Amino acid sequence: MQSIQLQNDSLVEIATFLIRRWSEEENVTIEISDNLQTKTRLKEKKVILTPLEKRIGNDFQKYRQFRTSSWYEAMKIKYSEKILSDDHAFGFILNTMETKRVEQLGRKIWKGMDEEIIFNYSYMLVSRPQLHTVYGKARIVEAFYQYFMFGAIKGELQESHFEKIKKATTFAKKIVIESIENNQKTSWIEKNVAEIIKILDIDSLLTIPISVAFMKAGMALSEEELKKVLKIIAKNKEGDFGKIDASSVVKGDNVYDEYKVLIEENKKNENKGLTTESVGIQIPSTKNIDETAIYDMSLINGLKMKFKEWKTGWKEQHLRSGDEFDDENFIEGNEPFFTDFKKSIKTKIIILLDHSSSISSDAIEYKKATIALCEVLAFLRVKFAVYAFSTENRSVVCWSIKEENMKWNNSTAKRLAQIVANGSTPLAEVYDKMFSTLQAKQPNIFLTLTDGEPSDSNAVRKMTKSLKGIGITMVALGLGPNTVRATTIANNLKHLGYDKTMAVSRLKDIPNKVINLLDV
Repeated sequence: MQSIQLQNDSLVEIATFLIRRWSEEENVTIEISDNLQTKTRLKEKKVILTPLEKRIGNDFQKYRQFRTSSWYEAMKIKYSEKILSDDHAFGFILNTMETKRVEQLGRKIWKGMDEEIIFNYSYMLVSRPQLHTVYGKARIVEAFYQYFMFGAIKGELQESHFEKIKKATTFAKKIVIESIENNQKTSWIEKNVAEIIKILDIDSLLTIPISVAFMKAGMALSEEELKKVLKIIAKNKEGDFGKIDASSVVKGDNVYDEYKVLIEENKKNENKGLTTESVGIQIPSTKNIDETAIYDMSLINGLKMKFKEWKTGWKEQHLRSGDEFDDENFIEGNEPFFTDFKKSIKTKIIILLDHSSSISSDAIEYKKATIALCEVLAFLRVKFAVYAFSTENRSVVCWSIKEENMKWNNSTAKRLAQIVANGSTPLAEVYDKMFSTLQAKQPNIFLTLTDGEPSDSNAVRKMTKSLKGIGITMVALGLGPNTVRATTIANNLKHLGYDKTMAVSRLKDIPNKVINLLDV
């Protein structure tokens, strides 16, 4: 599997799902960064993960490390009160003890993680530097980390230093155990870090250099080398984890099926990629965008509830009082049984979003409404695709947000979140760029959301006629700051040859307007 590469947007998607599930925090955002080590910013509810290419091993081994790192960060979000900087000895030691505390708490809930934690420990140990490459008293701190985390050190130390490290490790483990037994949190552990600093005879502000990895990123351990390291870990961790089957840990069968599914999905998404040179459509590339800013959960949940009732024909009501329900009498009067009608939407729709500069003042609300629309369409299992256009470097760009055969997820939401409203409304040029895509996809409806007049009305009229000629129903939705302006825009769009035009002055009305277009 060495040749297969998972795309970062796929990794962000799976890490977002896992971390939110593990931490039980739905607003956590995930970023993959080439420049930063894995860390969590608690106040921002943000996790930054090291990419696969900067990890050791083959692709599957890298993924297992990535996944376990995500679990640790999720446990920190769930259990930690604070995370200090690793740049100085005090923060480095506190974070080390917190890692052990949240690991033990997390293992009580996520019992299936044990093999992955042991596997990850092996690569963590391999990645740590040899002690002779760390200079000054930072060597003592690094030795403490290795002995506390792995029960072993890489290299040799003066006997007097090693005695301090053993004493500090014994005390640190005692504090972690007591914190769990007495339900104490980060702040309580923090009060005891000073004692460890004293035992190690170092300054709490001692600078801790970024550790240089023992092996270069991408290098793989042979199975024999991995088993050798695993034996060391297994022996030292038996008190915490019990007897460890090294062969089972190496195989990673409990994660392999998940990895295979990811690889298959990754291949599908690669095959769905657009050839931008031929069709003039681009895919937004930035991955570290926070998409939660454009999620209005009250709007989304309200719409889902409404359309759930619409889809099934059942309506749920909560009243203070009511008659007792006599099921036998009801069935006798409504023979023979209840009938649950399941409505489904067969219409295929492609949506084009105007991101010209005139929308910039309402860009967030516009995107919130669009996100809500996409969430509901996905909920109703409608086949839909979403595109947007804006101007970049004086050239109009048509952006692919979601292809018809892609799932609506965090990655597609990130694509929408990063588009900046800019430029004019060259609809004819955009339609021309999309023509071959529309011809190939053959949607039932092509819906354009716009808040302005097109740059060239005659050219738009010709393109509209051409698209109608291949069997596509052309619909336009005119957005305006008030009812009068929205109606004026919609009326002007009528003269451009659209089959139907609608007016919207409240952005939150967009999802309802669009759903009403679709055939049941």
